Amino acid sequence: MLTCSVHPLPYHPNPAVYFAAIRHAPGAVLLDSGRPVAERGRYDLLSAWPVDELSGRADESGRGFLQRLRDALKQLGDAELPAPYELPFVGGLIGYLSYDFGRQLEHLPAQSLNDLHLPDARLGLYAWALVSDHQAATSQLVFHPSLAVAERERLIELFAQPAQTEPGTFSLKHPMQPDISAEFYQHALQKIQHYIQAGDCYQVNYTQRFSAPCEGDPWAAYCALREACPTPFSGFVSLPEDTAILSLSPERFVHVSQNQVETRPIKGTRPRGQNPAEDAVNAAELLASTKDRAENLMIVDLLRNDLGRTCRTGSVSVPQLIALESYPNVHHLVSSVVGELAPGKDALDLIGDSFPGGSITGAPKIRAMQIIDELEPTRRSIYCGSLLYLDVRGEMDSSIAIRSLLVKDGRVNCWGGGGIVADSDWHDEYQESITKVKVLLDTLQTL
Repeated sequence: MLTCSVHPLPYHPNPAVYFAAIRHAPGAVLLDSGRPVAERGRYDLLSAWPVDELSGRADESGRGFLQRLRDALKQLGDAELPAPYELPFVGGLIGYLSYDFGRQLEHLPAQSLNDLHLPDARLGLYAWALVSDHQAATSQLVFHPSLAVAERERLIELFAQPAQTEPGTFSLKHPMQPDISAEFYQHALQKIQHYIQAGDCYQVNYTQRFSAPCEGDPWAAYCALREACPTPFSGFVSLPEDTAILSLSPERFVHVSQNQVETRPIKGTRPRGQNPAEDAVNAAELLASTKDRAENLMIVDLLRNDLGRTCRTGSVSVPQLIALESYPNVHHLVSSVVGELAPGKDALDLIGDSFPGGSITGAPKIRAMQIIDELEPTRRSIYCGSLLYLDVRGEMDSSIAIRSLLVKDGRVNCWGGGGIVADSDWHDEYQESITKVKVLLDTLQTL
């Protein structure tokens, strides 16, 4: 097997220092662990100039697209790292799957309006990456063996000096506004609870969208947002025609390393307090909440089933059940479900069997997705989809794109939602959907 080459660079805890050098390059992408403030993430990964770009085709099934991704990885070719490096990426795919990519995997109705027209999936095939390891305090360029020597030298020179780019600006032309009224939201929740009482489902994740006209550079907005809300599964994806995805997600979807699988669902939320005493009360209330614990357990059971479709029989377990994790704006309840890929299965099989993540659909998943399509007036686009990398060794990590924004066609869009169960109070749920994104909306308003 061919070996990658690795070129060390000065370590920077903030990936914006290096990303500035490629901000305007085709296919520029950053998967960001939110350092130096966020505590849980270890690696940042950035790249640009992909050797190929893959988007879903209108006449293509979801499984067909996943096979095309598999073929692209084979085209790039197997590679390994030289000793003693241990890094998550040696060349491969980086990009996004929108929530609506799930329509290519499951048979769903098409009642909600597709007004944003974001492609359901777009991934680049990259032969290099700049990887920062915050645990080891190192930054390095990783070159796949297929990358030409001249291109390696160009990239080494590019990152050898700080980028001389002026920071851009970003602003809203009007404040962010919800796309639906409180009355519409209340009516939708009443319908969901009717479905629950009728036995159709146990839980449905319901979302509302906020939007506003905007102008300027989305990268400037991202830099402000990551400072206000540092999270371990953040990311910035530059797309054609001044379109960009800005994600400040705290939630992992699925991680695969050496055939070991982990998913970390979030279910249960409280706002941070105005002072330490109030903050502790809110955290304790969340941990003691029978409703939130039941929601989390419901999703853990769903994800055990999802992972069981791809993992070796008997390997799926729950090492962490309903633990408290705290972020700048909210407390969350988080669990961990793990397993081992079955023989003959890979990370793309796992995506095909478990996408979109159960924590943002409800249970049972397909019925919940049908109800979401009926009651949410517009499609979710990137919201509750995934940012991910998958390298030629089969190593993968992916987020659930909550706390995420799409800048497209002169507007910025943001979504907030939550799991609805039989005893949900519509007003509390409505406020929670705003609380989850309030720090993002407030930050954009101040730019």
